[in-house]
Amino acid sequence: MKLFSKKQGSMLCPNCKRLISVNAEECIHCGYKQPAMWGLGPFLTNLFGQIDLAKAVIIFCTATFIVSLLINPLKISFSISFFDFLSPDPLSLYKLGATGSLAIREGRWWTLLTAIFLHGNILHIAMNMLWVRQLWIAVQNLFGASRVIVIFIFAGFLGFVFSTLWNINVPHITLGASGSLFGLLGALIAYGRRRGGYFGQAIYQQMLYYAAILLFMGFMMPRVDNSAHIGGFIGGYLSAAVLGFTEYHEETRWHYLLALGLVLLTLFSFGYNIYLIILEKF
Repeated sequence: MKLFSKKQGSMLCPNCKRLISVNAEECIHCGYKQPAMWGLGPFLTNLFGQIDLAKAVIIFCTATFIVSLLINPLKISFSISFFDFLSPDPLSLYKLGATGSLAIREGRWWTLLTAIFLHGNILHIAMNMLWVRQLWIAVQNLFGASRVIVIFIFAGFLGFVFSTLWNINVPHITLGASGSLFGLLGALIAYGRRRGGYFGQAIYQQMLYYAAILLFMGFMMPRVDNSAHIGGFIGGYLSAAVLGFTEYHEETRWHYLLALGLVLLTLFSFGYNIYLIILEKF
């Protein structure tokens, strides 16, 4: 913590936005307790503010896709089908962190997080990452960096909970960021409804149209986990309503800490899965 915490200098109070010392136990202007988050506040603010988070998600998903291919390269599918070309071995995806009824029955609850960042073929990841680039930026502009992280991960998590419960009595494996993407759509719809006015109504109608079209397409296409989409949409809508958006109040230390906690838990879960894969090989 000492490596990242700022112990000297000044910062803006996250509550009233007035200048205070980073060592202040409470803001001298508004009385906000621990405004610097024990020295971590400026670090987290700068971290989330300087990183292109949408690009980071795309890079991370691409990296996990490459790793899933390399775990068992002899079983990569090169089928001419758009839905199977350059597909990793399903067992490799399962070991790396795909979720579903099989994983949950084995007690692998953390796969509800890792599955968000795994994809089953080149078309799957390409389409999802295109939507990540578009929707993430829109949500981050309205909600802030830490809240978009929470919405994205929580929506994906709840989507897979829905999917697992829907398929609890059948062998079931699921993965992909589409539940989280529906969560971003849900967050934008929640924003539009709450804000109102011409701008809010325009966003509400446009995003509702996108969500309806994408959900319809999901029912028309093979092997699409629509229950995860529905659960992700609900998760995004609810988390956006609870967290609030920038026009109503700025991000707080709890938003930053929750986002950081979810990111670290997800990374730790991937690390644990990779550790188990290495242990199995040796």
